[in-house]
Amino acid sequence: MEKSYSPPERLLIWAVPGLPEIRAGERLAELLCRKLAEHDLPIANHDVLVVAQKIISKAEGRMVELKHVSPSAYACSVAEEFGKDPRQVEVVLRESRRIVRMDAGVMVVETHHGLVCANAGVDASNVPEGWVSLLPENPDASASRLRDEMAEITGKQVAVIIADTFGRPWREGLTNVAIGVAGFSPLLDYRGQKDEQGHVLSATVIATADELAAASELVMGKTARRPAAIIRNFPWASREGSAAELIRPRKKDLFR
Repeated sequence: MEKSYSPPERLLIWAVPGLPEIRAGERLAELLCRKLAEHDLPIANHDVLVVAQKIISKAEGRMVELKHVSPSAYACSVAEEFGKDPRQVEVVLRESRRIVRMDAGVMVVETHHGLVCANAGVDASNVPEGWVSLLPENPDASASRLRDEMAEITGKQVAVIIADTFGRPWREGLTNVAIGVAGFSPLLDYRGQKDEQGHVLSATVIATADELAAASELVMGKTARRPAAIIRNFPWASREGSAAELIRPRKKDLFR
């Protein structure tokens, strides 16, 4: 966890314009750098690159054509109860470590990564008809590769966040969160520091990677075809961070 932080007076956030439809095998770092250069938006040292999970999954070939999926009897039973495509339910089950809850047409599961989310991140939006996208197999490794490739091309040190959209217990609306991180700590630890009244903070740990992911969605949007963004002026210290650090240990989780 990061323990030293001086908040900037302002952050700059802009979307990477002009990205085409991403295909399997696409070299995302080269494409991102080319589009940034075309629009005179070069990467600078200590920028944070936020990339939507969907284009990472597409580039890595994490796509399934449903006509090739044979649903189990259990998937068919769940699909009939919830009014879903049994093939898509089968894919969700394959991508899940365990089912947390199923109710009101929603499947909340724990993925093999340890993420708790709806439908294991299996998604039919922004993909061809009859296909679904899966989460990257290892989002932290994907973020690390992209960071290294960006550094190789630009000579700049950047941090990378892979973001996906999650629902939240007890609150309406979705927000972007970090499912992959490379280059910096995803957590800022204020514990042990004193507030203005001299009280020692004992529990305040801020999920900075999630906050940056959420902020980036405001310029990326869901329908604007802008699946990447640059954040400038966020002060981060270089280290081998991981989005896995954001997953609360089972012994500290009151709701598992």
